Amino acid sequence: MEKIRERDLTWQIEEFMICCKSKDLRRKTMQSYEQTLRLFERWCKESLDICTVDEISENVIRHYIAELQERGKYTYYANDKAKVYNMPDRRRDFRKPMSAITINNYLRNIRVFFTWLVEEDVLRNNPMRKIKALKEQRTPKEYMSDEDFNKLIAGLDKSYFTEHRDYAMIILMLDSGMRLGECSCLFVEEVDLNKKRIYLKADNTKGRKDRVVYFSDKTELILRRWLRFKDRYMETDYLFPSRTTKSHVTVSSFESNFRRYLTRFGIKQKLSPHCLRNNFAKRCLMNGMDIYTLSRILGHSSVTVTEQAYLDLNEDDIAHRYRNYSPIDNMTRN
Repeated sequence: MEKIRERDLTWQIEEFMICCKSKDLRRKTMQSYEQTLRLFERWCKESLDICTVDEISENVIRHYIAELQERGKYTYYANDKAKVYNMPDRRRDFRKPMSAITINNYLRNIRVFFTWLVEEDVLRNNPMRKIKALKEQRTPKEYMSDEDFNKLIAGLDKSYFTEHRDYAMIILMLDSGMRLGECSCLFVEEVDLNKKRIYLKADNTKGRKDRVVYFSDKTELILRRWLRFKDRYMETDYLFPSRTTKSHVTVSSFESNFRRYLTRFGIKQKLSPHCLRNNFAKRCLMNGMDIYTLSRILGHSSVTVTEQAYLDLNEDDIAHRYRNYSPIDNMTRN
């Protein structure tokens, strides 16, 4: 009986999730693993009547990839409750092709699971060993033009608590390169206004490492004004508190506000708050910052990640950068 249970796919997924929990993985990471594996589990049982981990071969994985490509978006759910809740047939992109990026994310999670099974001596061979990621078509990063950015910050009404807060957050994210999730949960004590730097704790960074980001003189003044405004209406240690709760502003709340601002000010580009971080990186590169310094500020695991993430300089951008380094111009400037 024990041997049968050890081979059971459902049981092993549960054991894997317990292992992930014991390693203190981030909630978002664990949710991604579980959603991917439960979806794969249901497909295995309903499509091929597979219920044990040792029945899953390389060929089974390849069939699954083909099925994902053919069926399209929102055509399969881990359980019936999720299908009812998401109402797939009402979505505009229902049955549209699933991107290679999404499928590769699924494969990455499945690979972690089977690698763990091999490490735990549950399986001898890893069916993912020869499975390669699909070729992804790289999409350019989101950027906001100077015109749209100025339209956005000029339109916000800083006499309102929420818009004054969001104004300060937008300025700070563009000037420091912080992620929205890092910015939203800052405490006042983590901001050194005199040295113009912010200490980001490992608990709140994507790479789980402490890091320091910086801001300019202009941003310092904006933050000081915001703190005076905030303190008149709320007693809280959070730098950017929610107006209606005792906690900090949430990522989803800010994203919703950001979309509403774009519509209100006639900014037609579909942008997310992450475009502010992208703008920071591109402008730093344009202004001559070396890739190593930029990588440290962004909190990337390596310089290679930074190089791959920001390859969107066009010919005009490169021409602009060149003018700062022209040998003749610099030699004959005086």
